[in-house]
Amino acid sequence: MTSIVFMGTPKFSAPILEGLIREGYDVKAVVTQPDRYVGRKHVLTASPVKETAARYGIEVLQPEKISGSAEMDRIIELKPDLIVTAAFGQFLPNKLIEAAKVAAINVHGSLLPKYRGGAPVQYAIMNGDSETGVTIIYMVKKMDAGAMLAQAKMPIEENDDTATVFQKMSILGRDTLLETIPKILDGTIKTIAQNEERVVFSPTIKPEEEELSLESTARELDWKIRALRPSPGAYFADFLGKRTKLWDISVLDEKTAFASGTVVEAGKHVLKMAAADGTVYRINELQPAGKPKMKATDYLNGIGKGLEVGQKVIV
Repeated sequence: MTSIVFMGTPKFSAPILEGLIREGYDVKAVVTQPDRYVGRKHVLTASPVKETAARYGIEVLQPEKISGSAEMDRIIELKPDLIVTAAFGQFLPNKLIEAAKVAAINVHGSLLPKYRGGAPVQYAIMNGDSETGVTIIYMVKKMDAGAMLAQAKMPIEENDDTATVFQKMSILGRDTLLETIPKILDGTIKTIAQNEERVVFSPTIKPEEEELSLESTARELDWKIRALRPSPGAYFADFLGKRTKLWDISVLDEKTAFASGTVVEAGKHVLKMAAADGTVYRINELQPAGKPKMKATDYLNGIGKGLEVGQKVIV
């Protein structure tokens, strides 16, 4: 029976781990990030991958840093045929990659060589891509640069956000991985080197990059909002004097002469705003600083009561 050490952390990784288990592979151990304090109440929370491993009674290793750790020594001691990673969240040292008797492989959430790095789904949505996918690669020390073993595509739908894309992508990744492993084991796999001239990077998004811009069109605002949903959220720094997150907007087939950040229509139930190039969007859900998320109707009946057409509210 082929033995595997699986390394992953978020929801994206859990169905991939479960797929390996149900397919009958001998998952010797699971490596995941340490438990973290989550939410306003700071509840110590296990990763989805740890929770999955616990249901099947699999050994769990949680190094703060894998390189040089006792947990790395334990993985090497297990002598797995395969090391499989899927959004683990740390770089693997060569010594660990070479510990796999057959191969160390990674399930990456993009169509490589586009979007190497830690935020491939977010960048795909933010850039308005119509499709994304998964790529199975051999692991090498250079980030996401290994030879490609398999690739599968999926569309990005108009209302997709990072959560829904990851949810669908995890199933695609699971199925693609399960189709690929037998070819690795029997030596029939064919690899394709990544074209270094077509590499695009997707580094982890910094807090200052979460801010929305008045120079963006309605469509561009929608892309960014969905890319940063459900977390951390995209915001205007000064929306009626408050930092305000926009959680859901609709891009409208309308044009306006008003400047970006100006109210185009305001009523009991509708709040339309001007964006760059005369484009218009409707705000469906927003969150002023210090307040819970709220529907536009609730906002217009409260904080936003009295907004007028032509009023510049975002600066």
